[in-house]
Amino acid sequence: LKSPLSCLTQARYGIAWGAVGAAMACYDEAVSYAKTRVMFDKPIGGFQLQQARLAEMLTEITKAQLLCVQLGRLKDRGTMTPQQVSLAKRNNVSMATDIARETRRLLGANGILAEYQAMRHLANLESVYTYEGTHDIHTLILGQEITGLSAFN
Repeated sequence: LKSPLSCLTQARYGIAWGAVGAAMACYDEAVSYAKTRVMFDKPIGGFQLQQARLAEMLTEITKAQLLCVQLGRLKDRGTMTPQQVSLAKRNNVSMATDIARETRRLLGANGILAEYQAMRHLANLESVYTYEGTHDIHTLILGQEITGLSAFN
């Protein structure tokens, strides 16, 4: 059983990083759009609400990157635990889903068009939210690690 669980842990580790990549792609698209889409004679990136959205996106992406970097350090040392990977997968997929959703909102009606990637990433992230352990399963894994009590029984 140890070997299959190890494979699952490695897959979840990759998902944590992949979610960061999806979030970064959405963020880059949001920044580009905010700089070029003009409303009321100026780029929408010049409006406070859009700047706040972009600042929040960058903050959350940076935190997720740092989480993955730390996880990588632990992995290199051989001290990474499945619970730490669950925390990263749970956090980063949720973060990336939120950023894809905010990017779609920033793009307005254009956010649902195929020429923009926000909706594609959002759909992909919704599936990632489920496979390799749902958000709720990772919550229970963390809860057991915190309390020492299993909620699975």
